[in-house]
Amino acid sequence: MFQQRSYQEAMAIYQTNYQSGIYSPSMLLKMAFISEGIGDKENATLYLSKYYDLSPNPQTITKIKSLTGQSELVGYEVSDGMRFILFLVEFREVIVGALTLILIISLIFLWSKGNKLTEARFYWPSVILITLIFATNNFLKAQNAALVTKSPTLIVSEPSAGGELIDLVEPGHRVKIKASKDIWYEVEWKEKIAYIRKDNVTRL
Repeated sequence: MFQQRSYQEAMAIYQTNYQSGIYSPSMLLKMAFISEGIGDKENATLYLSKYYDLSPNPQTITKIKSLTGQSELVGYEVSDGMRFILFLVEFREVIVGALTLILIISLIFLWSKGNKLTEARFYWPSVILITLIFATNNFLKAQNAALVTKSPTLIVSEPSAGGELIDLVEPGHRVKIKASKDIWYEVEWKEKIAYIRKDNVTRL
């Protein structure tokens, strides 16, 4: 539908998939393109920010700066370690599938040998595989992040209206979420702990 320029119909399908957690980098780019085309810069920025999580590159940041009118953006720094984590998260299902297959083969091997394998060392590979599968399923996740979407947004030192003002920012910046406290998120902002109202950001 997108190639046929049936953008509204395509967007309806994309949004259904997005809300279900089913999306690809190319789909996010198409959603950003459609949103920008109808003047919805907020959602265009949101989809591009999500795309950046899957495929970090300077061109995406340049486009977000253009959409938001920002000359500098905070929260888009990606270390080599984070790039590796993002790669693992993207292929998590494949990794789990491969580990599960190896585990099944390992268990079949142990079963075929019956009581012949009495030493503990023969069972360690299966234990390690089970541990890896559990860890991958439960702990391999992208960092909790949110996109600033309200103008202006206050970043303060305490989770209250009386907190000291740390920064006053416009939409487009990103924050790392550390914890949730009532109507506030505890976030990392410029390598410091700060607080931001939940209704001023959209989780990625």
